[in-house]
Amino acid sequence: MVATDLDGTLLRGDGTVSARTRAALAAATEAGAAHIVVTGRSVPWVRDILTDLGYEGLAVCGQGSQVYHAGEGRLLTSLTLDRQVARRAIAQIESELGPLALAVSQDGLDGTVLTDERYTLGGRKLDRAALVGDRDDFWAEPLNKVYLQHPELDDDALTLAARAAVGPLTDVVMAGPGVVELVPVGLTKARGLSIAARRLGVTARETVAFGDMPNDIPMFAWAAHGVAMANAHPELLAVADEVTASNDEDGIAVVLEKLLTGEAAVGA
Repeated sequence: MVATDLDGTLLRGDGTVSARTRAALAAATEAGAAHIVVTGRSVPWVRDILTDLGYEGLAVCGQGSQVYHAGEGRLLTSLTLDRQVARRAIAQIESELGPLALAVSQDGLDGTVLTDERYTLGGRKLDRAALVGDRDDFWAEPLNKVYLQHPELDDDALTLAARAAVGPLTDVVMAGPGVVELVPVGLTKARGLSIAARRLGVTARETVAFGDMPNDIPMFAWAAHGVAMANAHPELLAVADEVTASNDEDGIAVVLEKLLTGEAAVGA
């Protein structure tokens, strides 16, 4: 099984997948491997990418909270974040760090990301987001995660400070530039990937995983072989079994081509 993160990994900086990487993934699947997209993005924020790839298999979305069958267009599993717990966690963080910019990701196939006026989405999929004037509106529907931004702290500092503030209430993950999230305790990409793998009859020993951010660390620990992109966060580089070229330099294809020609082996 080939498990690939999306942003900073499978996707180039312009949001596209190169012809070389598409060919390498097609060759891997033709050779009998399953390709699994494993992303922090929730389903509504990934469906157009899967469609472009002609992807009809299982995808692990929302940091592992959702297992989505792309071919059938349905959720197979969905884990939500307790909204009262989320509110308590935010209150504890703000009591330590001051006001945060917030957004929440609603659960479901068509869930919307709701943001307050301070939160910056970075220009991605603005049609899937809605600005709310009252934070109470955040809690009206089931959620799979909460996004945090701080006016002064960078991602690493905010992640560490938020973890210290929330204690055991929630987990805090860094999923990408400007993307720090509160998720249910114990939720990881590895959890969702293991569920998808069981459905496919594949084991961790048969899996190579590609990623670029700290939220990929549990997936690397689960898989037989974890490959970090050259552009990866230092925390992921520190635990990777291998470092490949960057996402803009076809890093996934570089590794898969070697595996397919027998020049390398999973777990090597």
